[in-house]
Amino acid sequence: MNRAFNRKKDKSWMHTPEALAKLFIAYNAKFLGNTEVDQPKGTEVVRDAVRKLKFQRHIKKSAGQKIPKVELQISIYGVKILDPKSKEVQYNCQLHRISFCADDKTDKRIFTFICKDSESNKHLCYVFDSEKCAEEITLTIGQAFDLAYKKFLESGGKDVETRKQISSLQKRIQDLEVENSELKKQLQVLEEQMMIAQVPPGNGMSSKKPTDVFDMVPFSPVTPLIPLPASNGSAPLPPARPTEMRKDLFGAEPFDPFTCGAADFPPDIQSKLDEMQEGFKMGLTVEGAVFSLDPLECV
Repeated sequence: MNRAFNRKKDKSWMHTPEALAKLFIAYNAKFLGNTEVDQPKGTEVVRDAVRKLKFQRHIKKSAGQKIPKVELQISIYGVKILDPKSKEVQYNCQLHRISFCADDKTDKRIFTFICKDSESNKHLCYVFDSEKCAEEITLTIGQAFDLAYKKFLESGGKDVETRKQISSLQKRIQDLEVENSELKKQLQVLEEQMMIAQVPPGNGMSSKKPTDVFDMVPFSPVTPLIPLPASNGSAPLPPARPTEMRKDLFGAEPFDPFTCGAADFPPDIQSKLDEMQEGFKMGLTVEGAVFSLDPLECV
């Protein structure tokens, strides 16, 4: 890594090696953003990036947007940029991908570093604003590089390759988790569609016959009459045939106009009926019209 600051040989580092090797050093700062640069290093490169991001922030600030605050976690493995409240990692800049780090000598609040993106392989310049710790943060990143390089020499380069493999596996795990989440959503949509399209057993209709408003089964001439069992549990009587029904409810034979003939009455009653019938046959005259009460004769 190229650094835009000079550290005297007799100047001691700010933190213990154990703090950067086993844990991390945290700083709070304002994040102006990142922008793509053409070169992986250079003072003029980062100055152009700082001017560009400052101008964009000035426009956003005039629109009422505030500069977001972030937390920087610096270790020998890299620089993590997190949300200070939720601790959600926004960017994870691995140390071996950082190619340049500098603090602005004209503006003591600004510090930057250039990191190569793992996906697009583009060089991105990250710009931060820290009112009191800009130079200290830059020195801490430099100390992390120094310790990481010593560890690289001690391990013969195996440690860097191991970190690369771990980083690749972590990226693969994240991609699989995203893919798994998408598949779960698609499966849920398909299950909902199947539940909507599924026909309930029996089409939701019971075997019970429909009834009318009085909860009675409507009469159907096609439906045969089924005799109900007797109240005492005995077998029901067979239905009477129409030819055998010769008497009504009062014990008298029903009147049949097609089969009725001369009735047999006692002699005294029959003679009176004959006299009455002869009297009716004489007819009545109403306004010149003669009416006969004899059903067989009408003048």
